[in-house]
Amino acid sequence: MVFSSEIFLFGFLPAVLAVYFLAPGPRLKNVWLVVASVVFYAWGGAKYVPLVLGSALVNYAFGLALSRLPDERARDRRLVLTAAIAFDLGVLAWFKYAGFLGDNLAFITGERIGRSVALSQIYLPLGISFFTFHAISYVVDVYRRTSEARKNPLEVVLYFVFFPQLIAGPIIRYKDVAAQLSRRVVTAEGFAWGVRRFVAGLGKKVLIANTLGACVDHVFATPAAEISRPLAWFALGAYTLQIYFDFSGYSDMAIGMARMFGFRFLENFDFPYVSRSIREFWQRWHISLSRWFRDYLYVPLGGNRVSPWRVYANLAIVFFLCGLWHGAKWTFVVWGLIHGLFLVLERVGAMRRITSLPVVRHVYVLAVVMFAWVFFRADSFGYALAFLKTLAVSAAAPKLTFWAAADHETVLVFALGCVLATPLVARRVEAALREPVRRPRAALAACAVPAALALIFAASVTKLAAGTYNPFIYFRF
Repeated sequence: MVFSSEIFLFGFLPAVLAVYFLAPGPRLKNVWLVVASVVFYAWGGAKYVPLVLGSALVNYAFGLALSRLPDERARDRRLVLTAAIAFDLGVLAWFKYAGFLGDNLAFITGERIGRSVALSQIYLPLGISFFTFHAISYVVDVYRRTSEARKNPLEVVLYFVFFPQLIAGPIIRYKDVAAQLSRRVVTAEGFAWGVRRFVAGLGKKVLIANTLGACVDHVFATPAAEISRPLAWFALGAYTLQIYFDFSGYSDMAIGMARMFGFRFLENFDFPYVSRSIREFWQRWHISLSRWFRDYLYVPLGGNRVSPWRVYANLAIVFFLCGLWHGAKWTFVVWGLIHGLFLVLERVGAMRRITSLPVVRHVYVLAVVMFAWVFFRADSFGYALAFLKTLAVSAAAPKLTFWAAADHETVLVFALGCVLATPLVARRVEAALREPVRRPRAALAACAVPAALALIFAASVTKLAAGTYNPFIYFRF
């Protein structure tokens, strides 16, 4: 069950909201949210429900142990923290990376000892990368005393399984929502804001990302040598827009739904494609992930407080693991290392001249980001290299030409996406959709926002009813 599905829009979400507001008291509301979230998760992976709940309860126990140990017993507190992180990373490694490690061991040794039948039967639980990072955030924040451990296990479980962020984020740091787990207020204005934000995200996902995604999938399912160069460039541009509108649309829906229940989540995207450097790109793209790596990995490694070569090593480690976090494939690792490399180059000053030029710096960022997206999207390293070759050298007799994979609707949506991916128009559009109209000068102005939202919602539902392309990209991770 995904947010952009009829059963979720017209069944699950209305039912959860209705019971939530009828439930008396915060405790029963939390119980209901946990039950609804478990049902939501079970819809796509019932056999892993015990894993998610068990992980939450184990980390609840670690949190209690950390909170009860005084600071004078620093060594014991570090041992408990180490055990907690080892447990969380061990679960992630087994389910997500066991097969990957086995394949690589088999390749190195030339034998199949690294890959067994048992490893090949391991399936990736939905959202494991996200709830693992939530688990680490919880125990680390308790260890640092930035937030108190929860005495009520129900509140820890809710932090883990709250359905708007359970499958694909945003990654919510425990310290950012700790107080909201036990006490929060839903206002009419906040609820309306949440609805507007949800509908705006639904439109991003269904009307833009889905339309572009059908073309992108068609192209990347075709051998790179059979794709015309104009189509390859268009497909790369379309994927660049697709992944942004897909994931930022999901984040908008998650943030909007959370607000309907009284939770306030931090923003996750801020027009990353207008960035003037790769460093700025990561301040605008998947903000919750970059903040998590900063707070729980980069800073503990020494951050910027160490010698220059250690800083460069820290950046390389962070982005190596960032790539690996996205998937157990070398293509994701290469994607992460490309970003890490250019962050290091910017830090040493090698890109200073480029990033100081007003137009060139935007072109530079887009070139690096799009080049890296090839590895992120390709199913194999070999295909990524072949696709890059097609971008540079046109195939002699391509079998898949531009209009064979793209239609007029796709081109129109591509152009719209290019405009809305920048703040020039999107800032005004989003402000109009997310903020209530105050003191309208005319009746038309008062009706503009609800009319636009109704149009976006109706168009999105129509597309969904037609059974069009509809997966969320980040569900893979």
